[in-house]
Amino acid sequence: MGHDAPFHDGPTGDKSRVAAELFWKALAFCEEKMAVIKRRVDGDYEVDKWGRDLELLAEVLPLFQFLYRSYWRVTAIGVENVPADGRALLVANHSGVVPWDAVMVMTAILECHEQPRYARGLYLSWAAEIPLMGLIMNRLGQVQALPENAVRLLNEDELVMVFPEGAKGIGKPFSERYQLARFGRGGFVRAALKAKAPIIPVSIVGAEEIHPMIGNAAPIASLFNMPYAPITPTFPLLGPLGLLPLPSKWTIHFGKPIEVKNLIHGPAGEPLLVTKITNEVREIIQKNIHEILKKRKNVFW
Repeated sequence: MGHDAPFHDGPTGDKSRVAAELFWKALAFCEEKMAVIKRRVDGDYEVDKWGRDLELLAEVLPLFQFLYRSYWRVTAIGVENVPADGRALLVANHSGVVPWDAVMVMTAILECHEQPRYARGLYLSWAAEIPLMGLIMNRLGQVQALPENAVRLLNEDELVMVFPEGAKGIGKPFSERYQLARFGRGGFVRAALKAKAPIIPVSIVGAEEIHPMIGNAAPIASLFNMPYAPITPTFPLLGPLGLLPLPSKWTIHFGKPIEVKNLIHGPAGEPLLVTKITNEVREIIQKNIHEILKKRKNVFW
């Protein structure tokens, strides 16, 4: 009957081969990940003395890169101001209800710096009270926001990231977007002075719009011992789907380092110096935010 050619030759055969290749690749990928999960469940993994798990970070980094490159399409400016090695304190504005801003600052340095390095963020103490949250944060290289932790990390020549606005910043109403809240009592400046670490002001635009906070369910927040319980246009209206952040266009500006290692002060003069530097850093961040907003034509592109 002339059936000499193989059955799968031609376009249909090509599609079958491609489908088969994809299937086996997907199967191999799943087997690899299942083996990793099993090994980790058995406790076969390593963490550093702060609890950071580099293997876990490598697993989640593709997600962070997708958000950075494709979802929020982040533009990083001045990343060369971040030192290639040695200690430094990144000080940034905080917003967005969920702390994706910390993740994007870390990813910007990994993506754009000539010498990529991890930045360790300091997370608020209340986050540690949420089941598993503190553990997850530690595994991703974050450390509880205590003054002694900041100084120790800097003395170990780490790149440390702080958000002095704290919960007041990340949980502020959308009507107050890009208006910096009070920078605490200058704890980050004291840490920098003790460790003689340069301070790098970081201004973030775009995070305010990912979860526009139009209300705060204070009774619910109080019930769960949280600083706020956000109400946004999508949450809780859309349930879990409302937790998906909106795809705003981000800009992250890394300012020039403020050197503090040569500043001389006595015990009596420290409060004045701390206040002066705190105000200076806050003003720089606010100024750069305003400059970025002036140039921004649209929230989403």
